[in-house]
Amino acid sequence: MEQRGSPDRSRTLVLDGATGVVTRSRDFVRRALFAWDWLPAATQAGQEAAEDVLLLVSEVVANACLHGGGPGALRLDCTEERLRIEVTDGSPEPPVPVRARAGQPGGHGLLIVERLASRWGYRPWLGGKYVWLEVAVPTPVRTQVQR
Repeated sequence: MEQRGSPDRSRTLVLDGATGVVTRSRDFVRRALFAWDWLPAATQAGQEAAEDVLLLVSEVVANACLHGGGPGALRLDCTEERLRIEVTDGSPEPPVPVRARAGQPGGHGLLIVERLASRWGYRPWLGGKYVWLEVAVPTPVRTQVQR
């Protein structure tokens, strides 16, 4: 996996075999964002960035449930410039954005990731893969990290 930043700015949640993984993941990320001063953010932009992160986590964890046999772990790594989110699953198949057909539900998860993340991709990992994405750290949070 990618090189990590500061240990106090990296967190891992094991999800293998757990139930309620999307809710568990959102709660885990919310606690990390609070610890890293994303929440409560002093500006609307900071709050919106945190909400985007929670939505992105929901999407990649849900995709691991639907298409990857369930998530194995959720990893967060926050530097001054970016937050990296990684979700492992047991399927080696690459994630593919699906353009939903009119009137058909679903198929929008990776389109949301493409829209909100600054970068995303996947890598093979232990017989499956990990999907990663990065978002920029909002300026008010970045200023606090540099102190």
